[in-house]
Amino acid sequence: MKHILVIDDDTDIGNMLEEALTAQGYAVSRAYSGTEALLLLGQCRPDLVLLDLMLPGLSGEALLPQLAGIPVIVVSAKAGLDSKVDLLLGGAADYVTKPFQLRELLARIAVQLRTQPAAENADTHSFAGMSLRTDGCFVSVNGQDIRLTRTEFAIMKLLLQRPEQVITKSAILEQIAYDTPDCTETSLKMHISNLRRKLRAVTGKDHIEAVWGIGFRLSSGEGQS
Repeated sequence: MKHILVIDDDTDIGNMLEEALTAQGYAVSRAYSGTEALLLLGQCRPDLVLLDLMLPGLSGEALLPQLAGIPVIVVSAKAGLDSKVDLLLGGAADYVTKPFQLRELLARIAVQLRTQPAAENADTHSFAGMSLRTDGCFVSVNGQDIRLTRTEFAIMKLLLQRPEQVITKSAILEQIAYDTPDCTETSLKMHISNLRRKLRAVTGKDHIEAVWGIGFRLSSGEGQS
């Protein structure tokens, strides 16, 4: 499932976009300011961003350089040619002027997602009905998407790469340090507890087992009711 981040402080437009995008089968996140968008981007990487320019606090123009590598469609009331040219040269993939036709915007979104390199979207780790796309921030469990924080995502990725194997706490901390440098041995327990709870809410099973004094392993949860 493709993940789209909508950055717009207009609640009505945001609600309309979220409803339309969800109906098209996309996962949708919302941010109402540039600062909030940066916080969300620290937790996960969307497949595409819809970006308004006139945001409270950090403007869309100031936020755009922080979105390098992610297709960005600017959706703004600023209709001047110079603004469009500057933003397209500055990294935006497309520019749609408000008010816009929803069908046209959805088509432009589909084109941008279709033209993303396939190799970037093909890296998937799966085990026992759980799969994780390494270009997103969701784990799919029995077909249901579960949103993860950035740290939970890094932990889940590591566990899925080595299912049924015990991974020491020190090894987990070392291997996720690049993505989550602030994670400590104390906070690791909290993150794993939250991740275990999210998985259990869908399957009713404990998929992350603690091996006392050593570390953790990912299991199928078989034998549990």
